[in-house]
Amino acid sequence: MPHLPRLPLVIVLGMLASPLPGDPPASAPAGGEPDSRPNILFIMSDDHAWQAISAYGRPDGTRVNQTPSIDRIASEGMRFDRFFVENSICAPSRAAFLTGCFSTRHGVPTNAEVFDGTQPTWPAMLRDSGYRTGVFGKWHLKSNPVGFDDWKVLIGQGPYYNPPMITPEGRVRIPGYTTDLITDQGVDALRRFAASRDEDGRPFALIVQHKAPHRRWDPNPRHFRLYDDVMVPEPETLLDDYAGRSPASTLQTMTIARHLDPRDLKLIPPPELDETQALAWNAYYDDVNAAYRAAVESGELSGDDLTRAKYQRYVKDYLECVAAVDEGVGRILDELDDLGIADDTLVIYTSDQGWYLGEHGWYDKRWMYEESFRTPFIVRWPNRIDGGTTSDLLAQNIDLAPTLLDLAGIDAPERMHGESFADHLRSGGRETPAEWRDAVYYRYYESEGPHTVPKHDGVRTDRWKLIRFPEVAPDGDGPADPGCWELYDLDADPDELKSLADDPGHAEIKAGLEARLEELRRQYDA
Repeated sequence: MPHLPRLPLVIVLGMLASPLPGDPPASAPAGGEPDSRPNILFIMSDDHAWQAISAYGRPDGTRVNQTPSIDRIASEGMRFDRFFVENSICAPSRAAFLTGCFSTRHGVPTNAEVFDGTQPTWPAMLRDSGYRTGVFGKWHLKSNPVGFDDWKVLIGQGPYYNPPMITPEGRVRIPGYTTDLITDQGVDALRRFAASRDEDGRPFALIVQHKAPHRRWDPNPRHFRLYDDVMVPEPETLLDDYAGRSPASTLQTMTIARHLDPRDLKLIPPPELDETQALAWNAYYDDVNAAYRAAVESGELSGDDLTRAKYQRYVKDYLECVAAVDEGVGRILDELDDLGIADDTLVIYTSDQGWYLGEHGWYDKRWMYEESFRTPFIVRWPNRIDGGTTSDLLAQNIDLAPTLLDLAGIDAPERMHGESFADHLRSGGRETPAEWRDAVYYRYYESEGPHTVPKHDGVRTDRWKLIRFPEVAPDGDGPADPGCWELYDLDADPDELKSLADDPGHAEIKAGLEARLEELRRQYDA
């Protein structure tokens, strides 16, 4: 679908005389008028499960935790309820958000590849059109950021404490708690960019990317006791036995019961702690760990009870990390208000993918099942979107780049797989883009990768999901060819517990979805 330019002709003509590569971007549109395009503030966390945002909650209506600041974006804007990723691991998803392309085109199908920053990305294209751009926090693409006026990023995943970071001037080590430090950097950049806009009229596009709540979920000491007196609600599928599906679910190594290690459970402290941090850490965890070890050694905790105890330890640390992110979001929203630019700024909160909080007995991601495939996506745009709006648009992370370019009046390159839902935002969710997709495609590439989730791809529509595991034998034994299938009716079976792939009564639906899957594979070069 072509993306038509939306800038006035005088601006378009001015942009034709764009600077050569390496030259600074124009400070304002042609004619010297202040640039009226919106500021963009993009906040991304890492592995933040949508069910760990109280504006979403679990499908059964329970609230795992409270996230008042993130909820504020939803209450003052739009919550997307069907926003998905193209590949549920960190680097591929981040590359998709930046480029508007599937892994097959952006070149990062796993966490092993180096991202080519010279390919078109929305920050670089916005910068070329006059935006001031910056990125702070997690990057995780094995190459330095390209297309940014200012940046400071973690090395790889980065630790939760005292992180080394890379800047245009070189490597620095910054003392403190990483989530708070990234928030500090975002607030500081916000102030600088806002002041610069007052001077030269250039809007800004600021990216703030948290490492939290990625594994290993090391909380800030101020949150150690946040859930001491709370039993976090268990998901109904915590003790899932994987019956009713193909053998694929049994091949993973990401269960809370068997695969959390001593560092995950905080039986070993983070190696990056300084002396003061270590004192605070040990003052809390020494007693907690002594009680846990004694209960395990005595047999008081065993079997399902031990799994439940591990779940409580894991999920509380995870949610404490989320609490620091939510506080950081609140600080940034307050800063927008204090600067008087909230009305001129489009705010987005999202995660690079979903996450398992014990559903199916798991932690981690990677699967095409809903907890992993779906990701939170919340937008606030004052004077455009009414507060408390929800969207059921079948959208995906490949759509972010063309959407932001569209909002800035820039045509998306034809190489982008995604489509713009800018008109959906402009209308406050009242208009659905013409000829919008009726299905989304997913592909995961590495059977031998971490957690041994088998390769798979599939298609999801409003109601149905079809997944193919090409390397999994249908009976769990013998040759895998031609692989096995799973089919779910998401209306009747939202937890995806009963595959209908072998049900003769659903053969016609399966055949239709297989044909749609082949169409999407061709469309996305897969």
